[in-house]
Amino acid sequence: MEENLGLRERKKMATRMALHEAAVRLAAERGADNVTIDAIAEAAGVSRRTFTNYFANKEEVFYYRDAYRMKRLCESIRKQPAGDPWTVLTGAALELLSEASAETDMSWVSERRRLYQDPNHLAHQIAAYTAIERELAAEIAERVGGADAELRGRVFAASFMTALRTSVQYWTEHPETSLPETFGKVAALVRA
Repeated sequence: MEENLGLRERKKMATRMALHEAAVRLAAERGADNVTIDAIAEAAGVSRRTFTNYFANKEEVFYYRDAYRMKRLCESIRKQPAGDPWTVLTGAALELLSEASAETDMSWVSERRRLYQDPNHLAHQIAAYTAIERELAAEIAERVGGADAELRGRVFAASFMTALRTSVQYWTEHPETSLPETFGKVAALVRA
């Protein structure tokens, strides 16, 4: 997807990712509540104003990579041919998770684990996943059509997001496992 972006958009994405990585690293070192926007901006080598041009608050920057990957997942799902919604969802997710686990270094996983364990950030995690779940539900409803399409879309999306969230959380706690394989197992359990 990045290869289709112009230079300006790639630079913006790089700035967002630098801010995100700085935020997660600082949260792992100090605790998320002890990290300020100024500290994140400084660690990323940008001004506070630059930070506020990209993110509304520090919680948003903590979950940028998750939101970015979920947007890519939605784009991938839109491009999939018609078919069983669960197969479409899980196929697109497996592709993205394989890519994500290949490019993720384990120090990031360790830092991320500390952030996920912070109970003060649970609401932000839930909000990030809920926004994507709504988008997925609408996409699935269009695909399945017919009576109760909206309701069926919501059930598929909620089940899928539960499988995805469970897999990522398990992998974060057990980084020696394979994220795609864990998701495959969880998706099979949910489908059954």
